[in-house]
Amino acid sequence: MSLKYRDLTSLEEFAQVVELERSIWGPGYVDVVPVPIFAITVMRGGVLVGAFDGDRMIGFVYSVAGIKHGKPTQWSHMLGVLPEFRNDGVGHHLKLLQRERTLAMGLDLIEWTYDPMQALNAHLNFTKLGVVVEEYEINVYGTSNSPLHAGNPTDRFVAEWNIREPHVAGRLARSAHGGRDGGGVAIPVRSHESSDAVAANTIARAGLPSCADVNLNLDARRVAVQIPMGFTEMLVDDPALALEWRMATREIFSSYFARGYKAVDFILDRANRRGAYLLVAKG
Repeated sequence: MSLKYRDLTSLEEFAQVVELERSIWGPGYVDVVPVPIFAITVMRGGVLVGAFDGDRMIGFVYSVAGIKHGKPTQWSHMLGVLPEFRNDGVGHHLKLLQRERTLAMGLDLIEWTYDPMQALNAHLNFTKLGVVVEEYEINVYGTSNSPLHAGNPTDRFVAEWNIREPHVAGRLARSAHGGRDGGGVAIPVRSHESSDAVAANTIARAGLPSCADVNLNLDARRVAVQIPMGFTEMLVDDPALALEWRMATREIFSSYFARGYKAVDFILDRANRRGAYLLVAKG
């Protein structure tokens, strides 16, 4: 497979992105970014990069110019890849190109929201890209009509990607070289700290993977928050259980972030179909 990537600048390409949005987010999804918005935001500092398999657009990343604390940033609104290409590193490569374009603008920060219950997205964001998170937004987009969300509240993490930091460069180098830097030396990562993190919850496996043993009052320096893999399937197969997970993790993350913790890493356990966020007390 030979995939190609390029900046999207024409009305025809913007129209292709609109169709791709509908394909990725499912029938009935009406919250698409339309052609005129792509046109004006790209004209004034937005980033829109497409991935192609031959002449077919199969993925894209889109960010708009933003301001945070008086400084210009990029706000990444959408990253979408067709399902059959999601195991080919397309999303990762699109984020690297977005970072490259943002660095060329002289900027330091890209932010975006993502669902904290999506373990594979967490793996990409923390393990491969090196984001940190200290904001939890409740139902930020309201009730979504996308089949991917199944009426579940759109609670989201705000991912902060400080694209010039050495930690980010280390994570990118590690992911590019199979977990090692260019010289073949393993790069230290924060996940070694997870071994002494205290669990804020557990995943009960008697039957369905429910959230159990929630503790909102830990004073440990490092705290682990577990989530199951397969949340998208859970939304369809057992929406009541998915809602239980949403409400439980909302309480956990909101409580610890309010007490001065931030999420700095995510450890994916594919064999046991689970993952764990590492929260560290600031200061």
